[in-house]
Amino acid sequence: MANRYWVVSLPVQNSSQSTLWTQLQQQISHHSFDTPLHRFNIPNLRVGTLDSLLSLSDDLAKSNNFIEGVSHKIRRQIEELERISGVDSGGLTVDGVPVDSYLTRFVWDEAKYPTVSPLKEIVDGIHGQVARIEDDLKVRVSEYNNIRSQLNAINRKQTGSLAVRDLSNLVKPEDIVTSEHLTTLLAIVSKYSQKDWLSCYETLTSYVVPRSSKKLYEDNEYALYTVTLFNRDADNFRTSAREKGFQIRDFEFSPETHEGRKQELEKLVQDQESLRGSLLQWCFTSYGEVFSSWMHFCAVRLFTESILRYGLPPSFLASVLAPSTKSEKKVRSILEGLSDSTNSSYWKTEDEVGGGVAGLAGDSDAHPYVSFTVNLI
Repeated sequence: MANRYWVVSLPVQNSSQSTLWTQLQQQISHHSFDTPLHRFNIPNLRVGTLDSLLSLSDDLAKSNNFIEGVSHKIRRQIEELERISGVDSGGLTVDGVPVDSYLTRFVWDEAKYPTVSPLKEIVDGIHGQVARIEDDLKVRVSEYNNIRSQLNAINRKQTGSLAVRDLSNLVKPEDIVTSEHLTTLLAIVSKYSQKDWLSCYETLTSYVVPRSSKKLYEDNEYALYTVTLFNRDADNFRTSAREKGFQIRDFEFSPETHEGRKQELEKLVQDQESLRGSLLQWCFTSYGEVFSSWMHFCAVRLFTESILRYGLPPSFLASVLAPSTKSEKKVRSILEGLSDSTNSSYWKTEDEVGGGVAGLAGDSDAHPYVSFTVNLI
């Protein structure tokens, strides 16, 4: 599957479409056989007035960038969700057809986009539909990311340093002494200050129970110690400990609270999995809708620009090519030759004519035929 395609139209001047198609096939096969080539089937659309075509043409490139951008957003979201899930659902599809096949075998959906409708009405309808999908994407991704943020915050509390993490899973009921007169505090001590703590905690205030400090846990930065003292001296102890560089963490052991946090975590994990699955499914469906809309838009764009370039009545050959990078110049040369342009040098870029005549309006992608690129990624 190629990731980049050219959608082009060649003017049918002194021959039929079938004759020009045969010539294009023969020359591509002979000079650039590794370039996939397909017809791009555009129906007889409603031309309208020249003014309406000119007005529409001004907005086509901008609208194309928007629609292409939304398709890429959804594709990247799918890739991220699959990476997180560790699964690969296979290639993207449109109505069950791989996206490259949908492009190279494009068929206009008359039921969805009646060809009798004005071109601007079709384009506005496509733009509006894609804009609604983009808005829906933002809402769904925001909801999913909110759940992820809550889980990440809980995980940081579970796995962060002792200075910030939740201590409830590190402290057992037997580690805490709670009575009418006694209380147990939890001290966070720098890993390299443990000797200082053990040598001074009994003298930080007057009512500390001797040899009551016990180490419960140690991470890369800190150690978690208990200390038991009289209730009435707790505030003084906190102050003295802080002056020595020790942090006293507020903690109240509650089995109910611990169980509540555990259930909250389980629910968030379930919600995240559910939202991830529904978002992924929505993205697959919406990508197909956006891509289909994009290809119909490309058909309108090619039709409009071909009429403005070649005139009326509509007489052009539309095709899709996927040349490799090394074959691009050769394919461009073939297309230019079949355009039968007497002013082909006028359309060439400065590089192509050795710094001579620049491309039309300074457009480095200008050619004597209509051409634009479709990037699938």
